[in-house]
Amino acid sequence: MENRMFCFQCQETAGGKGCTMMGVCGKAPDVAAMQDLLVYVTKGLGAVTTRVREEGGTVSRDINHLVTLNLFVTITNANFDREAIISRIEKTIATRNELVAGLRDSSGLPEAATWSGARTAFEEKAKTVGVLRTENEDVRSLRELITYGLKGLSAYLKHANVLGKEDETIDAFQQATLAKLLDDSLGAEALTGLALAAGEQGVKAMALLDAANTETYGQPEITTVDLGVRQNPGILISGHDLLDLEMLLEQTKGTGVDVYTHGEMLPAHYYPKFKKYSHFAGNYGNAWWMQKEEFEAFGGPILMTTNCVVPPKDSYKGRLFTTGATGFPGCVHIEIKDGKKDFTPLIELAKKCPPPRELEQGTITGGFAHAQVFALADKVVEAVKSGAIRKFIVMAGCDGRMKSRSYYEEFARALPKDTVILTAGCAKYKYIKLPLGDIGGIPRVLDAGQCNDSYSLALIALKLKEVFGLDDINQLPVVYNIAWYEQKAVIVLLALLFLGVKNIHLGPTLPAFLSPNVANVLVEKFGIGGITDVKADLKAMVG
Repeated sequence: MENRMFCFQCQETAGGKGCTMMGVCGKAPDVAAMQDLLVYVTKGLGAVTTRVREEGGTVSRDINHLVTLNLFVTITNANFDREAIISRIEKTIATRNELVAGLRDSSGLPEAATWSGARTAFEEKAKTVGVLRTENEDVRSLRELITYGLKGLSAYLKHANVLGKEDETIDAFQQATLAKLLDDSLGAEALTGLALAAGEQGVKAMALLDAANTETYGQPEITTVDLGVRQNPGILISGHDLLDLEMLLEQTKGTGVDVYTHGEMLPAHYYPKFKKYSHFAGNYGNAWWMQKEEFEAFGGPILMTTNCVVPPKDSYKGRLFTTGATGFPGCVHIEIKDGKKDFTPLIELAKKCPPPRELEQGTITGGFAHAQVFALADKVVEAVKSGAIRKFIVMAGCDGRMKSRSYYEEFARALPKDTVILTAGCAKYKYIKLPLGDIGGIPRVLDAGQCNDSYSLALIALKLKEVFGLDDINQLPVVYNIAWYEQKAVIVLLALLFLGVKNIHLGPTLPAFLSPNVANVLVEKFGIGGITDVKADLKAMVG
């Protein structure tokens, strides 16, 4: 049967090979086609902005943001709204054409920089610009690795940008690299170097976002977060965007409506600035993939701020709102106007809804980002020197619905009691609620925050390297057992490789977009490996 689509950018892709009839995420073939075309014309825009810079011109902040948001829209589980994506294609083509008209020399631009088909031609064009192009398998693999890394990079950039942090050098790299992905003369060696260069930019973008978050909301601090519910109606906010949360909290003050976090928004509770809001109630539920049951149980409106959208059930679709890069047909999308978003529709709906139905009781403790861990450095170093802490296990990354992900809970349970888990991202939900105890007052699960906060884990490792006077980060008593799901995990991986981290275990399966030869390079040069079983992996990682 002829493929209706092809997508293998996430870990859960069908059969570990690729989604061809319908996305496992719920993405329909016509949506997948428009996402492919959006990436294609964005590459063309990147070629044009790169030419503008080569000619000594400047690229506006709005155009930089357009490129960033285009890529973010195509991340797994972000936007399922075909019409919204088509609108972005048309806007990109119009923006690109305006720039081309101002060039001194527009010769030699790639076809993606000149194609201007009408909306009626989009479907046919999309069939020719997706993943399945006739080319060397290894070149294709590396191109997709870089593309997905750039998508992940766009997420960090977007969150930093909305908080007023910009870095033109990252934007220029991202756009120039998009252009290079259209260059058929680049072979495997050049593309491998480009992938590592993307990792370097990933580190810079993570640092930019870390500065944006901490300068705006304060350094995360050790915090206990309530898992129960109150008796007021509530709004549930999911995703990653802290500015959306701040605007929502401001607008719900004095309304009698509480605000709860879900999924990756949990770490917002760790920031000092958010603690002034008495109606910031707690965290509701677990990782993104459980939202169908949890959103139905919540009973009130839900705001999706970034990727992690699961196609909603009819029972709560009318209560699901999207904003930013997210979108789903039939759900109200909250637009930004003059830097503000009006959440009145959610607030008025919440007032008509019952209080959330309680799912659980208890608390979660987190807030162990780099500044907080540095404050505990003496205690941590002494625990390592005394042998009380034998190893740190970095178990950051993403959660997912595949049964194979129970491995991470089993692994955490089986870890020796003289080990500490460092985590960031929603993978934490597999073990953060387990009674794993502490080591001399240091919790055995140290949550640095969102997947967006993976930078903290890198800084902690670099700080330990400095404290122990080591020459190589790989000499630290730190091992990596990382779960991945989507493209932000790809840029985190490339960033770790750029920093020189080796022997990373990546699971529950290695990416389908890695060709055998590219996978072998990663294994031989960086020691990357998959997971096998808990017993064998414990022996290999912990001894």
